[in-house]
Order: sequence, then structure tokens, then C-alpha cells
Amino acid sequence: MPGWGLALRPAGRCLIIYMSMLQEFINKHFYELFIFTFIFGLLLYGTIGFDGIDEICALLLFLLFGYTVLKTDDWYVNRAFLVTVGIFLFYLGYSFFIGSNTKKGIIMDFIIQSKPYLAFFAVYYMSPIFGANQKSILRIICVFAWLLLLLLGIMSLFIPYLIDKVMFHQAFYAACITAIALIYLYCGTDTKKDKLMFILILTTGIFSTRSKFYGFYMLAVLLTLLSPWLKNFKFNLKTVLVILGVVAAIVVVGWQKIDLYFAISGDVEDVESGLVARLMLYMTSLEVLVDYFPFGSGFASFASYASGVYYSDLYVKYGLDKVWGINSTDYSFIADTYYPCLAQFGVVGVLLYAYFIFFILRKAYLLFKRSHQTKYLMIPLLIIGYFLIESIADATFTGHRGYFMMMLLGLVLSEHKYYIQRQEGRLPAAKS
Repeated sequence: MPGWGLALRPAGRCLIIYMSMLQEFINKHFYELFIFTFIFGLLLYGTIGFDGIDEICALLLFLLFGYTVLKTDDWYVNRAFLVTVGIFLFYLGYSFFIGSNTKKGIIMDFIIQSKPYLAFFAVYYMSPIFGANQKSILRIICVFAWLLLLLLGIMSLFIPYLIDKVMFHQAFYAACITAIALIYLYCGTDTKKDKLMFILILTTGIFSTRSKFYGFYMLAVLLTLLSPWLKNFKFNLKTVLVILGVVAAIVVVGWQKIDLYFAISGDVEDVESGLVARLMLYMTSLEVLVDYFPFGSGFASFASYASGVYYSDLYVKYGLDKVWGINSTDYSFIADTYYPCLAQFGVVGVLLYAYFIFFILRKAYLLFKRSHQTKYLMIPLLIIGYFLIESIADATFTGHRGYFMMMLLGLVLSEHKYYIQRQEGRLPAAKS
């Protein structure tokens, strides 16, 4: 009936106003949480020395996410988030069923492994948008933090181990510089000046003296140089050759460290340095994938932090309990990589991990096509590249650094929904 349409229009307008108010609430409070996590969960994480700060940040994020769900019609949750939760719950039940470790160990690993994924999808679901003033303030905070870290880096040239003393580890310094540069680029307007400043900030990370950062830096410089051509990006032989060239350049830059990590030209003395431990984890993970086909060995069973705290029987089964850094009294190298940890999820888990990367890249490409701003393609590519490089010899993905990067990734890709809703006239411009 025509009259029904007229009667529904005021209700429709009320719903739009209500959703707009909810979105403003999300934008405001997520912005506050983002800055809090950036400062205390990343910049000062090693300085404060309180390992639980990222857990507090995660709790606050999930409380905001829960509030958002309860305030939506029918408590709607998007399919991607539900599928992710379902996958991890399946592996939780599977781990209990096969008895991969103690119940405490399984639950601990379940939380650690799922946290970065849930952080991304929670942020992506809420789709927070920062206004111009908010981005301006965030850029000021980033520049201030960068200048302090620049000073620290210069001082480290004259005072040995200064970065480690102030920030606990050089990897934390490199991660902070990376995050600052990416946030600055995100808050900019996609100009050449912004990209030049991005590279300038990122260059400070060289003070960390970490080869993995050098590889990431090379990737960032090449992507920045190629950014003018990204607008005409097409997947063909030429782009494949360019990608292979970038990968080759990263390998060349980081070859010395790759050789060191995997003892390619090493000797028996490498055992006591822990280098063989990492190599043995990689080699054994292939056996685990075969022996526990297709769903893997379960939570807290192999190459994860929980599998060391609650020492897994698999290390005895595969003869790793005598290897330096993987035994029950010294398990410091058990969680020193990420890729071997995928053996816990089996071949299916490896494929799901690859699909997640594909999911991110596809969303980034769609956002880029709608916004016509190369930063929306560059930032996701760089964050994925950061994880792929770091995961070779670090469990960055499941730590506080990975958690913040996943928040940032969710924030960037949230703008895809924003552009769609703006073009369809369903969302007003973001307020500061």
C-alpha cells in the first residue's frame, strides 16, 4: 500500500539518526582507545614492563565491540567475524578432543592465537572513522613520538644497548617506528609530501639494526616509488615480475640474517646460540603437518608460547626436548617464530591463513578502487609484508605489536564501508 511507505519514512529516518549517533559514539571512543593502545600498548610497552597492558587494551576493545553489537538491530554481527570465531571454537573443541595439552595450556593458546584476528574483525565490524581534527591531533602525537625515538636512536650511537635499556628490545623500537610511519601516512591526504615524510620517519628504524626491518624498509621504499603507477595496477606478467623483483631485493638485503636464522652455512656451535632450535622447529613442523593431517596437532602443542609454559609432549615425541632452547627447563626459543606454529592448525589452518591474507588484499584493492587513494592499498600491503617478514623469526603476530598492527589494519579497511555508505547516501560525513 502506498500509505505504508509514507508511514515508514519517519521510522526509517529515526533509524538512520540512531545509527549515526551510534557511529559517532564508536568513532569517539575507539579514537580514545586507539591512542591509549598506541601509547601504552606499543610505545611504552617495553619501558613500563607490564606485559598485561595489551590484554587490558584487548578487553576494552571487546567491551566496545560488545556494546556496539547490543545496540544494533537484532544484535547483528557480520559473517566474517562469526566465521572466525567459529573456526577458533572448532579448533578449541578439537584440541580438547585429542588432548593436545592441559586444559589451561589449550585455553591460554586459544586466547593468544585468536586475539589478533578477533581484534581485526572487531574493528572492521565497528568501522570507526576518524575526522579531520582527530587525524590532525594523531599526526601531532606521531611526530612528537618520532622525534623522541629519533633522539633515542642518535644517542644509541654513543651509548651501547641504550635502546634495549629504554625499550627492552630493539624489535620494539623498530615496531614503534613502523607504526608511527604507517599512522602518519594513514592520517595524511595521500600527497607526495606525506609519502616523503612517511619514508623519512621510517628511516629512523635503521637505528634498530634489525635485518628484518631492513627488508621491510626496502619493501616500503619500493612501494612508495611505485605508488604513482598503482592507479593503473593490473595483474599481468609485468606486475608478477615486479613483485618477484621486490621479493628478490628483500632476500638480498636480509640474506645474512636468513643465513644466520636457519644455519644454512652454520656449524655445531650454532646449537648453543639457539639457531639450530629455530631450524629444527621449521623442519619438524613439516612432520607435524603430515602426522596430524588435516587439522594439526591442536592448541598449545607446538612452537607456541603456551606449548613451552605447559611443556608439550610433542617435543619429546619428535626428539626436540634435548635441543638447546626447546627443552622443558629452557624453552626460550619455542615461540621465537610464527610459521612453525601453523602446524598446530594443520594443512587446513595453513590454507585459512593464506585465505586471510587474500581477504585483506582483496578488501584493500576494493577500497583503493573506490577512494582512488594509493595509501589505502599501500598500508595493508605494508602491514601484510611486515607480518610475513617478521614471522620468519619472531612471534610478532601474536604479541602486542601484532595486536596493534591488526587494530590499525582494521581501522584502515573500515574506510571501505565508509566510502560505500557515503556513495549510497546512508552515512553523513565523519565528524571530528
